[in-house]
Formats: sequence, C-alpha cells, structure tokens
Amino acid sequence: MGLRACGPQTLSSDRERIGVATAAGDEAAARQEQPRMGRREWLLLLLLSLLWGGSFLFAKVAVMEWPPIAVVLARTSLAAALLAAATWLSGVSLAAGLPLWRAFFVMGLLNNLIPFGLIFWGQTQIGAGLAAILNATTPVFGVLVAHVFGRDERATPAKLAGVAAGLAGVAILIGPEALAGLGLQLWPELACLGAALSYGFSSLYGRRFSGLPPLVTATGQLSATSLMALPLLLLLAPPWTLPLPSTGALAAMLALATVSTAVAYVIFFEIMRKAGGGNAILVTFLVPVSAVLLGILVLGEALAPRHLAGLLVILLGLALIDGRLLARLTRR
Repeated sequence: MGLRACGPQTLSSDRERIGVATAAGDEAAARQEQPRMGRREWLLLLLLSLLWGGSFLFAKVAVMEWPPIAVVLARTSLAAALLAAATWLSGVSLAAGLPLWRAFFVMGLLNNLIPFGLIFWGQTQIGAGLAAILNATTPVFGVLVAHVFGRDERATPAKLAGVAAGLAGVAILIGPEALAGLGLQLWPELACLGAALSYGFSSLYGRRFSGLPPLVTATGQLSATSLMALPLLLLLAPPWTLPLPSTGALAAMLALATVSTAVAYVIFFEIMRKAGGGNAILVTFLVPVSAVLLGILVLGEALAPRHLAGLLVILLGLALIDGRLLARLTRR
C-alpha cells in the first residue's frame, strides 16, 4: 500500500503493550473494568448510527445490480485504500508484524467478510429497514458470546432478561414463517441474524486492539477483508462477467465505502478504544431508526406491524442489557 517505514509512531510498542493474539493480552483485557460512555462517546455513537443506518440503504441499491460478494469487495477495498492513504499522510506505519496482521485477518473475517456477505445477500430479498432491525440483535448476541467465551463478563439477571426480550423480538419479527417451515423470507432473515452473531464475536475479539490507534485498526482489518474477498469474487462472480453499474448503483457503492465504512470504522474503533466493545455495539440500538426512515423516505419500503412490534421488544431488551435506564429508574 506504499506505507512508510517504521518511524517514531510505529506500532511495535503498541503490539508489545497490548499483547495481541496472546493469552497474556487476553487475560489483561479481561481483568479491565468495563469502560463507561462519556458525552463525547455518546455523540460519536449517534453519528455512527446515522452513517451505518445509511449503509443499509446504499447496500440495498448496490445489490440490485451487483452480486453481494462484489459489493463486499468494492466496499472494503476502496475504504481500505482511503484509510491507507490517511495512515501514510499521518505518518503512521502498518508494518506491525505477523501476530498483529493475523489478528487483523480474524477481525476482518468476523467483523466484515461474514456479516457483510450475509447482510448483502439477505438484502437481495428483504428491505433495508428490516435488515437493520434484525441487525439490532447484535448486542443480544454480544452478551451471549461474552457470557460463554469471555473470562469475566458473566451475564447479570438484567442482561439475561434483555437477551430473552431480544430473542422474543426476533421471533415476532420473523413471525409465523418460522413455524411454517421455509418461508419466502426466512432464510434472508436468518442470514441477517447470522451477521449479528458474527458481530457479537467480533466485539469480544476486538478488545485486543484497544491499545492501537483507531485509524490503524480500521485500515488493517479492512485491508485483510479485501484480500480474503478477492479470491471469493474470482470464484463466485468473476469481474469480467459483471455488468457496468448504473450511476445510482455506483454512487451508492462509493457512499457505502467512503462514508459508511472508512469514516464509520474510524469512529467505531475510537468508541471501542475509549468505551469498550460492549458499549460500541450499542450503536445497533440506534441504527434501525435511521435505516427504517431512509428506507421509507428514499426506497418507499413498507414495514408490517409485526416488524415495528418486534423492534420495540428488541429495544426493550437492549435497554435491559445496557442497564443505565434500569439503574436510573431504581435510584428514583
């Protein structure tokens, strides 16, 4: 990528300090107290929800003309190139060694390649608003993953109640199709839920990057994702067989890569660095609102009453998982 050689702002000291991909680093991260969200972090979270809410709209437009894996590669490669240029201009090096790059590949798989592919495929058959609502289950899966695989993040009764509410909301969203067998939209909806599960694993794995600059983490994991997506594109949808995208689809993919990926991931990893992965994925609390509004206003999508009812139950579950509202009500 034309990155500078290691200088004063190299990553070697960061790599040694955080102990990426080592048991000692994992145990140190596990012993840390869960960070809190300040005013700045909440403002960044609100901004991020707007950027990622728009991503469902942009993706819906793009997958109408290009296959999902092509949109994944276009999104990640362009965003990685922009962020690589930003790291070069800021004097930061990505020559970080094999252990850190191995961690970038794992993070790219869990945080980008799997969820992007599943969501984009799902959006070939369901609307942007419904996909965003299903994605709002990410904190539910985050609690379950941390409870099972985390070292010191056992779920509290309130969080377990939140998980139960979130799963009930998912059942309401999917509706009778789940009971009737393979409904017309069941598999796309399950794909979006699979993406949320993958995000849950990435929020736990991403704690090891807390000592790195957000720009470095975002660039590394997006670059790794692009390298993994390229052979899949050559296998599943060779570029020379793809039609030229229309002006609208091209604009959607550019917006998806720049605003909703390059800029958004720098903000996301800054929140994760300051407030922890558990707080960072609370952005899905807010994403469905902007995604639903954009889907209705721009694409003319319509949501069934059960979708809105499921969203309300999911939001109740997220509020219980977060715990702040319950704590304030208890104090009062």
